[in-house]
Amino acid sequence: MNLDKNKKIIILVMAVILVITIILMGKVFKSREDRVEESLETSFLTSTILKIEDNYVTLQDENNIIYTFLVTDAVGLEVSVGESIELEYKGELDKTLTVQNNEVVGYKVLQLENGKVPDLWNDKGIFSKYYDAALETLNGLSLDEKIGQIILPRAPGNNAIEDLLKYKFGGYVLYTKDFKDKEKNEVISMINNYQNNSKIPLLIATDEEGGTIVRVSSNNKLVPEPFKSPSALYQENGMTAIREDTINKSKVLSELGINVNLAPVVDVSTSGGDYIHKRSLGEDTATTSEFAKNVINASFGKNVSYVLKHFPGYGSNTDTHKGESVDSRDKDTVMKTDIPPFQAGIEAGAEAVMMSHHVSEAFDKSKPSSLSSDVHNVLRNDLGFTGIIMTDDLDMSALNTKYSETKVKEALLAGNDILIVNDYKTTITKIKSLIEDEEISEDLINKLAFRVLAWKYYKGLIIPNQK
Repeated sequence: MNLDKNKKIIILVMAVILVITIILMGKVFKSREDRVEESLETSFLTSTILKIEDNYVTLQDENNIIYTFLVTDAVGLEVSVGESIELEYKGELDKTLTVQNNEVVGYKVLQLENGKVPDLWNDKGIFSKYYDAALETLNGLSLDEKIGQIILPRAPGNNAIEDLLKYKFGGYVLYTKDFKDKEKNEVISMINNYQNNSKIPLLIATDEEGGTIVRVSSNNKLVPEPFKSPSALYQENGMTAIREDTINKSKVLSELGINVNLAPVVDVSTSGGDYIHKRSLGEDTATTSEFAKNVINASFGKNVSYVLKHFPGYGSNTDTHKGESVDSRDKDTVMKTDIPPFQAGIEAGAEAVMMSHHVSEAFDKSKPSSLSSDVHNVLRNDLGFTGIIMTDDLDMSALNTKYSETKVKEALLAGNDILIVNDYKTTITKIKSLIEDEEISEDLINKLAFRVLAWKYYKGLIIPNQK
């Protein structure tokens, strides 16, 4: 009898153990989807809304990285372009994705404090020492003046003063025609006249690359002979010649009143058949990286800022002045071959980078680099660049077919700080229309103008507390 009782107890215990085991195994072997869902942590992204389209929202964070999220109807998004929000989401962000895979679970609208640099503008970048001064100056500008700060047009010749007074440009780009047959004192007088007619000191830029692109030194009244190409200099005396040329070139430009050189070309090209080859150093990635570093280092203290171009690297692409250009190389190749010279120049202290108009399929298969937030994110995130990003001329042929109507909007939303243009009247009219139609916000223009002003303080064009 006791034996039967013991058997019953054993069976009961085993049944209990079995039930517990099944429960535990159920927890262990629950669906992968459930386990992934439980592993996702909730995170927050402080950001400014750049664009709202259907159920997608595009945001820019305090490091100027741009993200696009899908927001379901369950969450909703009752906000406007330009507002600052704290977005709540699950999972980790992937800066390489055009649209994030994360689940948006909520958001909170943030209120900006008057008179204080917004946290979202304070990227702790190379100009951040001057952010307070830049904000104070910004607050004294009209919308027209703010828009003008982000426009860098070709100088229009006879109407230069008239249009400067009307459109309040942030500066001018000078070309060969602006120097043709002029004596040194005439150029100085011309530029001083521009500066004297501007409320905010101007960026006066030119392309003095050397070799095939020489704006100033094409005039032997200003420079005895044209500056040599980087490749010719390197062949003569390596990086020593590069440094000496940068110092000499900076002296010439500075004495004329030019404070920005749209050079060096740090595109890597080792093939004579490449469009960019004659303008490049013509050497491999490592040597071109040393070139970028030496130019930036040699330019310090010379009153001229040098601009690395054309990000993310021309490679063997065709001329974007003449039409569309597509680089089909994979990401690994571009990152190893073309990006290092930009990285080297940035680490040396480069203040500005110019974007190319070619499509780099390694980062964005559909848009030219100058209009692609994905390409800008590589520059901001992977390279840690906090300086000024400017477009190549928006009126070049590469953008004048498919993007003729949208290029201004897309350039602003992609992450550029300055738009180089030829047709500035159309560009400015378009920006005002975009603001009126709430396709971009005035706050975005404020931020970009703020960044340009901070650069001008950094350069010493504006002196803190200067009235």
